[in-house]
Amino acid sequence: MPLDPVMLAGVPVRRVGFGAMQLPGSGVFGPPADRDQAVAVLRRAADAGVNHIDTAQFYGPVVANELIHAALHPYPDDLVIVSKVGAARDDRGGWLGAQRPEELRVGVEANLRTLELDRIPVVNLRRHPGTDVPLSEQLDSMFAMQAEGLIGAVGLSNVEVDEYDAARRRGEVACVQNSFNIVDRTHQPLLDTCNIDSVPFVPFFPLGSAFAADRPVLNAPNVRAAAAHLGVTPAQVAQAWLLDQGPHVLLISGTSSPAHLEENLAVEDVVLDADARALLEG
Repeated sequence: MPLDPVMLAGVPVRRVGFGAMQLPGSGVFGPPADRDQAVAVLRRAADAGVNHIDTAQFYGPVVANELIHAALHPYPDDLVIVSKVGAARDDRGGWLGAQRPEELRVGVEANLRTLELDRIPVVNLRRHPGTDVPLSEQLDSMFAMQAEGLIGAVGLSNVEVDEYDAARRRGEVACVQNSFNIVDRTHQPLLDTCNIDSVPFVPFFPLGSAFAADRPVLNAPNVRAAAAHLGVTPAQVAQAWLLDQGPHVLLISGTSSPAHLEENLAVEDVVLDADARALLEG
């Protein structure tokens, strides 16, 4: 049975959403290996009740947004598309910062065009590591675009607790998206703060970095032991553990595989009993 929904930008969303990062080609660059399958995965997710989709103009670039448009436009009324700005790609697929206020606006406008929207329900400001652009200038730009009607709600990504607090003093924060999983709990203080504030926390890299080959979460002995105990997959246990971290945690696990999509959708039915929790925390 689906878990209770969480309010995101004024819309109740299913706690298992969909992340579009895995839809483009290798390295989140270029077209998918199988475009028809990518479109079919998106449509299946929507048909299954997923109404929270995470994307970005720089996934591909353009590719993820184009696939979402092809699969789902005109969009269901209750679909919350969450994009993000603050990054760009070079012609070889390298990741670049795009942190200046004028670059944030260019990113929002590009998302509006490719998704064919008049307003993006949520846009996350993604802080680039080591950026020298003051957060206050970025927030000025984000909340100005919200006031203009280009953005429905402002979220944050890749931030620290003090940056989150600064943003909350400026206006409502729709959600926070940071890396977090059972192996890497660096941002536990921010998750705890979001739980206190009832702000949705959206962990990216729930199974470890998408760019790492060592699969630290799926190969963790405690995760594998808990999965064997419950008779489910390590990926399902790791995601169920995330949902167990607070009632406002939202998942955006992404895939281009129909089988993996079904596996992810079934996570809501995984119940961690006392023995599984003990194994995971051991």
